[in-house]
Amino acid sequence: MKLYYSPGACSLSPHIILHEGGFSFNTEKVDFATKKTATGTDYLSVNPNGYVPALVLDNGYILTEGPAIIQYLADQVPEKKLAPPAGTIERYQLMQWLNFISTELHKGFSPLFNPHAPAEWKTIVAAQLERRLNTVSHQLEGKNWLMGPEFTVADAYLFTVLNWGKHVGIEIDRWPVLKGYQGRVFERPAVRAAMDTEGLLQPAS
Repeated sequence: MKLYYSPGACSLSPHIILHEGGFSFNTEKVDFATKKTATGTDYLSVNPNGYVPALVLDNGYILTEGPAIIQYLADQVPEKKLAPPAGTIERYQLMQWLNFISTELHKGFSPLFNPHAPAEWKTIVAAQLERRLNTVSHQLEGKNWLMGPEFTVADAYLFTVLNWGKHVGIEIDRWPVLKGYQGRVFERPAVRAAMDTEGLLQPAS
């Protein structure tokens, strides 16, 4: 398989899961400005929407949209318990989290990265985002992971999104529960491997 990614973007989530699942895969970096990949491919020919991630399967089929990709990957390695079995109430709870992260957090961060968004609008968006982060913090109290005892694909996605805070003035340190959670995810070998490939690890001082 091949994952098309941009460093630190939402493609970090499937990148983590590819490592967690022990998959054999390649990666190719995408330049958002030019819509070209590292090998010079027109990325719009891979994903007409122009954003990452995109995962090319062994049979050549291309999957896009992060929540769909990570659930597909989890279902290929059920023994890893990266997602509850399909049809169980726990799987629908996982989907509930993935939808919340996608619509309430991921999309909440998006305007804060937009240099053309008015400052007044960014203030409103940031306040709404902070309320959503309060909700996540309360839900995580007393738990290691979003779904309880098992690390799942939802944790890879939430971790990815929380990392964006430092780039837009949303300090995750304000929520000790979220800060602790972020640290636990960061210590997973699969997470560090994905971040290392994407150049996201701080060099040793």
